Amino acid sequence: MKRRPIFTEVLLLNAVMVALATAGAALATGFSSDHVGRLLLIAAIAAGVTCLLNVTILRRRFTPLEAVITEMEKVDLSRPGGNLPTWIDGVAETEEAERLELAFLRMMRRLEAERRRSSNAALTAQEEERARVARDLHDQVNQSLTGVLLRLEATRSEAPPELAAEIEETSRLAHQAMDELLTVARQLRPTALDDLGLRAAIAGLVEQLDLPGLTATFECEDDPSGLDPDVQLVLYRVSQEAIGNAVRHSGATRIDVRLGRTGDRFELVVTDDGSGFTFDQATSGLGLGGMRERAILVGGEIEIESRPDHGTMVRLSVPVREGEEA
Repeated sequence: MKRRPIFTEVLLLNAVMVALATAGAALATGFSSDHVGRLLLIAAIAAGVTCLLNVTILRRRFTPLEAVITEMEKVDLSRPGGNLPTWIDGVAETEEAERLELAFLRMMRRLEAERRRSSNAALTAQEEERARVARDLHDQVNQSLTGVLLRLEATRSEAPPELAAEIEETSRLAHQAMDELLTVARQLRPTALDDLGLRAAIAGLVEQLDLPGLTATFECEDDPSGLDPDVQLVLYRVSQEAIGNAVRHSGATRIDVRLGRTGDRFELVVTDDGSGFTFDQATSGLGLGGMRERAILVGGEIEIESRPDHGTMVRLSVPVREGEEA
């Protein structure tokens, strides 16, 4: 059963009270049946005046509350600040609306702080695990393959001539496996980002796109080396995910990556001319949620535009904090 708004209930209650008071006054003063018409007229006028005053006063008190509630229902926790309008600032026309705004803003700050802490912990753990796996691949698996190659070389000199081709093919496959392992290790933990910086790391991602029928470009207008390391890591991971999506899912023939400063923010833009995707596809396996989580972690904003057969654009904008130079 749908409940009536309190605004309607107050009006109805006041109208009933006026009618009862008028009837009670009539009975107390001994109104006769000859005055029923006058009594009804007085009751109607009194009820009308009361309702008009109630509407004026209550609407003034309830309208700010309804406006705040409407904006609360539209909150988007995936964006910094919940995408709240600037007029919700803890200062309102009425005491009730102001208290509601302040309580809501405090709740949003707590939610964002908790979200930031949990996201930071999860992403930090993820990066540490990536680094551990990358070290294991490089130090253990890669060394084992190196041992296999050395044994093959030692066997080559003693093996019969008819096995030479087989040993050569096995050696080639071992070299290929080593190269693939090193590629996976670099993707898990980008050593270029630590050793050479963000510009070189993203340039390396683009240079690896040596595929037939695909043209990839990279443009960096400003030096990002002064950015916070966490910000650089987020920019790298988002570019890695966006480029990977374009290669794996879109069938693009051109991918353009641009990195540069715009005002007090640093922007990464990755565009492709591929097949694009729909809203349903965006929630299944494209890593868009992870991009947004990383953006929120450093106070950034991410914008993703895509339509089927019209390509995709991913734009990440992060603030340049005081003391950083880019």
